[in-house]
Amino acid sequence: MSQTTITLLFLVFTIISFILEKIPLGLTASICAIGLTLTGVVDATTTFSQYVNSNVILCVGMFVVGQALFETGMANKIGGLVTKFARTEKTLIIAIMVIVGVMSGFLSNTGTAAVLIPVVCGIADESGYSRSRLLMPLVFAAALGGNLSIIGAPGNLMGVNALQEMGLSTSFFMYAPVGVPMLVLGILYFVFIGYRFLPNGNHAAGEALEDQQDFSHVPKWKQMVSLVVLILVILAMIFEKEIGISIEVSACIGAIVLVLTGVISEKEALKSIDLKVVFLFGGSLTLAKALDTTGAGELIADKIVGLLGSDPSPILLLLVIFIVTCVLLTNFMSNTATTALMIPIAVSLANNLGADPRAVVIATVIAGSCAYATPIGMPANTMVVGLGGYKFKDYVKSGLPLILVSFVICMILLPILFPFYP
Repeated sequence: MSQTTITLLFLVFTIISFILEKIPLGLTASICAIGLTLTGVVDATTTFSQYVNSNVILCVGMFVVGQALFETGMANKIGGLVTKFARTEKTLIIAIMVIVGVMSGFLSNTGTAAVLIPVVCGIADESGYSRSRLLMPLVFAAALGGNLSIIGAPGNLMGVNALQEMGLSTSFFMYAPVGVPMLVLGILYFVFIGYRFLPNGNHAAGEALEDQQDFSHVPKWKQMVSLVVLILVILAMIFEKEIGISIEVSACIGAIVLVLTGVISEKEALKSIDLKVVFLFGGSLTLAKALDTTGAGELIADKIVGLLGSDPSPILLLLVIFIVTCVLLTNFMSNTATTALMIPIAVSLANNLGADPRAVVIATVIAGSCAYATPIGMPANTMVVGLGGYKFKDYVKSGLPLILVSFVICMILLPILFPFYP
């Protein structure tokens, strides 16, 4: 059996396993990586180097930096700022989406949602607004905000890694030219249109208030240090070239400072590292390497291009990538897993056409984040099903138009910002 065939079989196994989720995602990716190693498709050095890839280290460092903000209650305090804007339901939706969106750009978008969900439930209970009118905008803002920077979501770093592998330059705000308009228009969508699709559910007050942690015992200096370290780390990442320190090193320095100063304990720091993401990241990068070296990715790209015609338009290519990634995959399986699967195929498609791969990579990452139409597309969606009293159709009604908005923005901006044939 050829290495190309073996790689394609492992790809099929991974897709099916990711969709069914009978096996944890990280374990599936690692089974794939070890299987590719045992069959000689990739060597052991290549496989395990993916698990200590610079972007994996960046992810681990930011887990700790972000957790310090959550553990000290600083994230909670920032989220509480929304109460100052709770004059009307619409202004409350705007305040929630702005704060959650911005925080998700620099912290884990799932973590941000998890921390602020009980805060928003408490605000709803105290103000008399329905939780179901506020929680869905919150989780969608978390997904939209993840596209503001390269550290907003694990899938973003997979896109960065793919471009770096090809020797192309990346930047901290690489996704922002598309992500910022998406967040702004997403907020406007909910204010003028989307609020009509939100259900009016009634829930017992006080339930979520019990879930809120009490941070009154946390010294204020710890809260301030956690915020200052996060800001300094982000600034260091933005000015990476000027200061000569790579972004993953900046993240690690921030994590070390927080542990050394006692803002977060070593135990809490280690606990904050999401090994599911690390295993998913490392295993998926190994599969991506195999798709590249064996020519399996190019074979898939050839088949897709063949279906599109002899000389497909790059716009048509973007359209196909967005539809496959967003409509067919990410709303029915993990958005991170979807991005991991689609990026190597998207890169092969761009190379097949001789086009600049940046537009297709960014389109794939953003399409992978558009998991708005089902309660299972991303963890934050699932978190609010019970609290908001949502049904499957509620996600479809509110999420599909938002997917359309995101799609239109991508189709307009990507060819302008990242020309296919510069």
